Amino acid sequence: MKFGVNILNFGPGTSPETLAGWAQFAEDVGFHLIMISDHVALTPDVQSGFPAPFYDPFVSVGWLANIVKKIELGTTVVILPYRHPLLTARLATNIDQLSSGRFILGVGVGWARQEFAALGIPFEKRGALADEYLEVISLCWANEVVAYEGKYTTFKDVYTGPPPVEAGGLPIWVGGSSEAALQRAVRFGHAWHPYRFTLDWLAQKALPALRRMAEAAGKPPPSFCPRLGLQLTDRPLPENDRSVGHGSLDQIHADLRAIASLGADYILLDTYTGTPEQTRHPEKDWALLRLLAEQILDLANGRIR
Repeated sequence: MKFGVNILNFGPGTSPETLAGWAQFAEDVGFHLIMISDHVALTPDVQSGFPAPFYDPFVSVGWLANIVKKIELGTTVVILPYRHPLLTARLATNIDQLSSGRFILGVGVGWARQEFAALGIPFEKRGALADEYLEVISLCWANEVVAYEGKYTTFKDVYTGPPPVEAGGLPIWVGGSSEAALQRAVRFGHAWHPYRFTLDWLAQKALPALRRMAEAAGKPPPSFCPRLGLQLTDRPLPENDRSVGHGSLDQIHADLRAIASLGADYILLDTYTGTPEQTRHPEKDWALLRLLAEQILDLANGRIR
């Protein structure tokens, strides 16, 4: 099992220096992966949770690939309907080549209605757009020249290079918790990448449903690679009123062990608590991640205490 860190690429304290600092911190401490989030138009609904400035995930990850040389890099998550699939496919393979095969494309359908409106994209069709775009992206990664005729995208005789480093294409992590998201992960994903969940829901509903969908499709189930929000408290929180990843250090350790026991291949740790001023002091987030480092090393090596 591997562990990653969600880099804060937004907010009043974010700059090229802090982006580089996050990446270097994660590699120095021994994390396996850094990931970065996506928005295009900072409309009021986006700004309320992810304030400006907002650094583009593809540009930022491509730049960071030359700063950290070993750690994997990815997106959590690129909002598929915002970009033409030919552009997304090419951006991803460019970064894959520039990083020597270290790039993971995390994808989702999006949630910000005002942002969709600003970009002129129909919010109600975001799932259908995402599915068609993933089909196009997969074709681009498998062929030197592609043609496609779909409901939302039509083109012919498009040259696709550079190719992915690996012949099978880049890893795709599909975000979302709906039934449609699970189906999308089975159809297109190397991994399912949920965020904001309960352990009971994962164990009793979501993961069994994912396995059933994969079996019905005649495919192996995708890997389980969740993103976990972290918030450390001085005292333990009541268990019946606690979000996964929130609470005392012992409670967070217990959550990590529980997620590991469910078969996670990666766990992405997200320290952002929704306070813009937090982005001015990344060293506080790094201190929390350092506190977890010993436990993380044990879990990564298969020692669940």
